[in-house]
Amino acid sequence: MKVYTLVVQLGRSTGDGLPEDATGAGLVCYASGNDEAEAVRETVAILKQADMAPLDVTGYGTLEERLAEGHEIDDEERALMQRALDENSVIIAQMQPWFGDEPTDDLLH
Repeated sequence: MKVYTLVVQLGRSTGDGLPEDATGAGLVCYASGNDEAEAVRETVAILKQADMAPLDVTGYGTLEERLAEGHEIDDEERALMQRALDENSVIIAQMQPWFGDEPTDDLLH
């Protein structure tokens, strides 16, 4: 198992817990899986169970792949990744609601 960093774009759905005037949101998730496709499938399934409406998922790879691309990853982020691995789970590390703004994938930057 490995942990993958995913950025998920959400639309609106009844009961999604987003602020009333939000048009959607972006999530940074750490998800465990045998490969990135499995991590994406599990993340989408869990978000749908939570009444969220995932529209798009962008994968940023494993810790090693991100480090090779020059991403700076602090101890807190590493701890969340380790937790996702230890618990074989999906961890939502950050949520950014959108209010009429265009969705962006720059939540990691």
